[in-house]
Amino acid sequence: VLENTNYDDALRQPFLASLARRGALLTHFTAEAHPSQPNYIALISGSSFGVTSDGNVSLGQRHIGDLLEAKGLQWKVYAEGYPGNCFLGASAGTYVRKHTPFLSFKNVQNDQARCAKIVNASELASDVRDGRLPDYSLYVPDLQNDGHDTGVTFADRWLSATFGPLLQDPKFMKGLLFIVTFDEGKGFIFGGNHVATILVGDAVKPGAVLDANYDHYSLLRLVEDQLGLGSLGQGDAHATVITGWTK
Repeated sequence: VLENTNYDDALRQPFLASLARRGALLTHFTAEAHPSQPNYIALISGSSFGVTSDGNVSLGQRHIGDLLEAKGLQWKVYAEGYPGNCFLGASAGTYVRKHTPFLSFKNVQNDQARCAKIVNASELASDVRDGRLPDYSLYVPDLQNDGHDTGVTFADRWLSATFGPLLQDPKFMKGLLFIVTFDEGKGFIFGGNHVATILVGDAVKPGAVLDANYDHYSLLRLVEDQLGLGSLGQGDAHATVITGWTK
């Protein structure tokens, strides 16, 4: 998940544009809210549950982690700069909790085993090397690499350097669906919050252009459907289904 960029600005970046050509581009994808945090919560739970700020919250509802565990599947969050040990502070250096939505849910906050599923992003390399990637991964860049403090050009270069080589590795890509999206558009523009979202994978039709009206609930629904998870009964239950992206 990258930060605070309007659709057109994202697609002007060379690496994001290359991913759009290689994969499937969702051309009418909108975020749910401003500021950041409600969008991240929506992405994993199907609702913002009334959250309207970036302040720390503790929610009693369910999220995609519950669905995954009910099916015996694994999930993990790779968060850059995360201090570990179920750190619930608002920030630490360039890490911020508001971009790590699982930590907004009480059934993660109060469960050490679940908290342990949120790790420092440095663990990604060894998990890839050892074939230990979970069924569902959420990668959370820090405030520099996601473009929040630096802009989308910086984020695009980071994305290319971090994931470009992996996306060229057939072993890494086998059976994988890689999704790049943005939390929200930049600024409070009338009719705005139009953001870029791209799907890349060995099952994705190269160059597909998907022009239905989609949102973060649609992405949640896509993951639920692909992994046979069922629904959380929130916005995911009636989200527009993402179709036309497979070969």
